[in-house]
Amino acid sequence: MDRIRSLFLLVVFSLLLVPYVSSETLAAESNDQPLIRQVVDGSGDGDLLLGAEHHFSLFKRRYGKSYASQEEHDYRFQIFNNNLRRAKRHQKLDPSATHGVTQFSDLTPHEFRRTVLGLRGGLRLPSDANKAPILPTDNLPGDFDWRDHGAVGPVKNQGSCGSCWSFSTTGALEGAHFLATGELASLSEQQLVDCDHECDPEEKGSCDSGCNGGLMNSAFEYTLKAGGLMREEDYPYTGTDRGTCKFDKTKIAASVANFSVVSLDEDQIAANLVKNGPLAVAINAVFMQTYVGGVSCPYICSKRLDHGVLLVGYGSAGYAPIRMKDKPYWIIKNSWGETWGENGYYKICRGRNICGVDSMVSTVAAAHTTSHKS
Repeated sequence: MDRIRSLFLLVVFSLLLVPYVSSETLAAESNDQPLIRQVVDGSGDGDLLLGAEHHFSLFKRRYGKSYASQEEHDYRFQIFNNNLRRAKRHQKLDPSATHGVTQFSDLTPHEFRRTVLGLRGGLRLPSDANKAPILPTDNLPGDFDWRDHGAVGPVKNQGSCGSCWSFSTTGALEGAHFLATGELASLSEQQLVDCDHECDPEEKGSCDSGCNGGLMNSAFEYTLKAGGLMREEDYPYTGTDRGTCKFDKTKIAASVANFSVVSLDEDQIAANLVKNGPLAVAINAVFMQTYVGGVSCPYICSKRLDHGVLLVGYGSAGYAPIRMKDKPYWIIKNSWGETWGENGYYKICRGRNICGVDSMVSTVAAAHTTSHKS
């Protein structure tokens, strides 16, 4: 009996030592780190490891991941675990967005850059590039999205090929062709991957090079010289650059009339977007490997450009946690499929050239091409 009494007293004494945590405190912690719970099941390293095993199982199932050997599996799990910690750091640096598990969570940062980015020679614009004329900015709409006006096609997927530059190029020309003709045609990225070897004369080694990268302005130059791009259905995407050029001039669907670079001024970027259609832009993609949704507005982000995307619109105020004010943002169409980000889209802050998003912006005009239809 004395033994039972002693055990009872020990349990009571232990409970008294546990600090009381109110529901208000838990709510405050949840608000401070609103989406870390998506990434980890706790705050300590032990909990993180347990969470990693659970999330790795979910990750493999969701994205259909399988590995050739147990060694490869264990190696990818180690990378996945590192990326959970990285997502947690990104969440602290970028609290107005959601960071967590994506289809790239089993890739090292180097593998991510090599396989799904691919902007080459993208540190500056050519000095002889045509400059877009300065446009009036007085009556710009507060919010604008080319998806609402029919100028943007479905999100595509570049796969494990550094061909982002070709998707940015086709997206801009698809929009320009729509404005010129009223037709939204899906254009061939594979034509650019196989046939475009245009070079920037000012930057050594910056020729368009298939899955090894390229530059949107060089791709516009190639398209101008070649006469245009074929439809995707006539020249389908394979995600490799080992094929030969199969360009057929009789099947051109859209042609470039001219292209130019847009001023770094954000109002000018918005004015060109509204007037001329979706814009080809370059960005630093470091936060995109872990991005799940929301408005990305990191406190610190390199402006070294490494990824080509399509600017399709902007918003005046995006959702942010209560402790932060709403953020005006750009709407970016990406080329990593609809399972990434917000159905394939990325929202990033306007106003401070975040991640270099305002540094390399190009607009293209389409010729009135009589489109071939197969």
